[in-house]
Amino acid sequence: MSETTHDGAVAVGRVPAAAGGRTPSQLAAEYGLTVSGARPGLVEYVRQLWNRRHFISAFARARASAQYTQARLGQLWQVLTPLLNAAVYYFIFGLLLGTDRGVDNYIAFLVTGVFIFTFTQSSVLSGVRAIAGNLGLIRALHFPRASLPIAFTLVQLQQLLMSMLVLLSIVLMTGEVPGPSWLLAVPALVLQSVFNAGLALVMARLGSKMTDLAQLMPFILRTWMYASGVMYSISHFAASAPTAVKVLLDLNPAAVYIDLMRFALIDSFTSAQLPPHVWAIALGWALVMGVGGFVYFWKAEERYGRG
Repeated sequence: MSETTHDGAVAVGRVPAAAGGRTPSQLAAEYGLTVSGARPGLVEYVRQLWNRRHFISAFARARASAQYTQARLGQLWQVLTPLLNAAVYYFIFGLLLGTDRGVDNYIAFLVTGVFIFTFTQSSVLSGVRAIAGNLGLIRALHFPRASLPIAFTLVQLQQLLMSMLVLLSIVLMTGEVPGPSWLLAVPALVLQSVFNAGLALVMARLGSKMTDLAQLMPFILRTWMYASGVMYSISHFAASAPTAVKVLLDLNPAAVYIDLMRFALIDSFTSAQLPPHVWAIALGWALVMGVGGFVYFWKAEERYGRG
């Protein structure tokens, strides 16, 4: 008798002639059988995930290449989508509603916010569908299921890196000059990527059972975007807000990562516009969501793909 373990190994034991009144668990222990798809320990799970790093990378590249194969412009939509969103937001919030008041270099301010928030938004949406949309793959192959939401986050990171070339071009065209502060964009993106991966893991577990979550998330994300200062300066509009509201806005992770990128790229966006201890907040969110999301996803490992 044999059973396939989560790591793909096969445990083989003698076939008992008779159960002799023993329970299935007693028989399994006696003949060295293990539960197929059982959740490994956390350390072992991390090891298995590291061993699948090439699979994760290849899966992310394949998904990124296939995402726009049906569109005439293909991969250009990776850049055109946030650009068109920025153009719409500039027309509505910058020209019609006048939220650009009190913001120097509003075009660079707005485009940076749109591109950085889109990274988090896309990671969340792809995370929601990571398990539910890949049940065939999950049921056919043995691999750590966390590979999927992590791979989808890598897809979004690849798209952001491509879009950054356009973002930097726009920032330069608006009069910004490259300086040492631009190097701060690297740690800001690293922290945001860890945060997004953890959030995608959380959403993947929730989305694996709550099939309607994918329909609900766009509304939640739209609300989150409006609260994250993508189209306006939080420090300017919240100047007269109650202290509790200011604290909540300052702790908003999406706003934190957007502000760090603006601080890195835009000279007129100074440290006075950043929340207190902003780097500590960004690191804290990355650690809490990255580690917490990973553990939360791992705890349901054996249930993914089951009927």
